[in-house]
Amino acid sequence: MGYPVFKGDLARVDWSVAKMTVNTINQYSYCIAEEDPGFKTALKESGILLPDGVGITLASRWLNGEKINKIAGADIHQYLLQYLQETGGRCFYMGSSEQVLAKIVERIKKEYPKVRVATYSPPYKTTFSAEENTAIINAINAFSPDVVFVGMTAPKQEKWVAQNQDLIQKGVICSIGAVFDFYAGTVQRPGKVWQNLGLEWLGRFVKEPRRMFRRYFYYGLVFAKYLVAYKTDKKGVQVD
Repeated sequence: MGYPVFKGDLARVDWSVAKMTVNTINQYSYCIAEEDPGFKTALKESGILLPDGVGITLASRWLNGEKINKIAGADIHQYLLQYLQETGGRCFYMGSSEQVLAKIVERIKKEYPKVRVATYSPPYKTTFSAEENTAIINAINAFSPDVVFVGMTAPKQEKWVAQNQDLIQKGVICSIGAVFDFYAGTVQRPGKVWQNLGLEWLGRFVKEPRRMFRRYFYYGLVFAKYLVAYKTDKKGVQVD
């Protein structure tokens, strides 16, 4: 079974729709999803599933002969902020710490002054209680955002959105994980040179080798096995 990976133009998407989920997929999240049915379902049922990784774009070319462009979480974040700036919209950040959220709000005020912002820092735990979850949903709905950015790392954020999207009254619900820290400046995203060369993953590995080794190298091999399996047995990953 394949994943409906986005291969279009963000400018042609109607971002004013009542509600839509946006997720990203890379080689690591693909492998994790194969082991986690809830995560796999959340990704496959995305309104838009962005190819956030050179592994996915190369897989598309090798398996299907299609060239698609990588769209990272940071890219869709910037794109939607610009869209909200042009439309005078509202966005809500759910996730991370109060300190990180404060830095995000401060930066948005400078770069996107027409965008109204609200935030919520949830408890740092694997699962929320019913009361905690209700408080989160009520805060989002009270602000009535056009875009909800969720940053709790994968697969927690995607599964939370899938479980709660029907309770969120409106807006594009976008899971972007590490982008909260990138935009706040608490974690440095690899620069444009790394990005343009398709080596952003290597830039992150150089900065955090211990944490990123398993993600990029171990799961890189696992992902490669899925690709070979698809090629030889018509099973495994497929970029639609």
